[in-house]
Amino acid sequence: MGAPEPTEPQVPLVERLRDLHLRMVDAVLGGEGVAEVARLAAQMTAAPVAIVLPRLGAAAIAPSDADADLEELRRYVADRVKDRPCERPSAVAEEVPIGQGDDMVGAALLLTSEGDASPDAGEFLHIAAVACLTEVAVEEAKEEVEQNVRGSFLEELRGGRELDPREVVRRAGRLGCDLGRGAVVLCAELTTDRPRHVVATISGEHPGALAQHMDDRVYALLPATGGDDAPEQTRAAARRLADRLRRWGTVGVSTFYPDPAELPRAIQEAELVLDVLRQSDAPIAEDIGTGTYRLLFRVLASHPEEVRAFYEDTVAPIVRYDDQYRTDLVGTLEAYLEQNCNMNATAAAIYAHRHTVAYRLDRVKELTGLDPMLSEDRERLGLGLKAYRIIAPRLPK
Repeated sequence: MGAPEPTEPQVPLVERLRDLHLRMVDAVLGGEGVAEVARLAAQMTAAPVAIVLPRLGAAAIAPSDADADLEELRRYVADRVKDRPCERPSAVAEEVPIGQGDDMVGAALLLTSEGDASPDAGEFLHIAAVACLTEVAVEEAKEEVEQNVRGSFLEELRGGRELDPREVVRRAGRLGCDLGRGAVVLCAELTTDRPRHVVATISGEHPGALAQHMDDRVYALLPATGGDDAPEQTRAAARRLADRLRRWGTVGVSTFYPDPAELPRAIQEAELVLDVLRQSDAPIAEDIGTGTYRLLFRVLASHPEEVRAFYEDTVAPIVRYDDQYRTDLVGTLEAYLEQNCNMNATAAAIYAHRHTVAYRLDRVKELTGLDPMLSEDRERLGLGLKAYRIIAPRLPK
């Protein structure tokens, strides 16, 4: 009778778990992601395994031909993460939450199969869940680095630093934003405590946008869209986006700047529009992105002294007179221009007598040297009023 053949010694479970964990972490750090984690787990459990991480938008199933609906598993884990009532899919035999502290960020799922799963399948599934935390940490670190890079880039532009346009395009391109054909800048001051949601909305609504939350405001570079009419299409897209974001705060939008080197001015213009909107009345809020206002904002962003000088040469005396004597020459002049220089209509609009309107317009003429009855002077006074509205937030109180 021959001697029995020697059997290969069984590797202790603790060593197999340690080896599996090392291989999974190596896969994650090597960039193979949750798909390789799922494959290694399925190999050890002898059953299909799914990994779902809603926070990262990642999901994988192994083997790839497993008889399970990955989209159904995505929805199930998403409901679990948000603590919503849900029914476990019939394809799930066992699950292990993937958690950071008390927060569940995903799940490792052992799926039903025709064969028998390993008796240690639950242990292997736990190792997969732990390895997936490395993937979460890696992705969050990448996101933090990218946020810092975005913030640094936008801070440089916001600070007015002169940058080579090729350098601006190159750096933005590395962040997925193509500024080669110009951009519109959006600046929002939020009333919500969910700035990340606002940033995500901007990125989702405007492809290639570069958005960042800085100093209680959200700044976004909205790159050109469309073909030959890119400036108008981009402005229209920016206005639609601003309308949507107004539920979360006040939004200022610049005009279109085709030259990347001028983006610091675009940022300043968007900030100016925001400042004015925060302190303006409804008519200005409606008209501020168009016509004369838009041109004045562009001039103010590049040559503020010219707008200030024009204001001083036109309506500044009546603004100071109103402040000193509690009169309303500015309001009367605005109403007069809005009513097409009709005395009776102006009187009705401001609830005053026609003679009162005439007296106030005479005072405007005396103080400014400009006659509201003359066409050329009216144009200067009207432009002066617009200049006053956009620089009023910056005037000394």
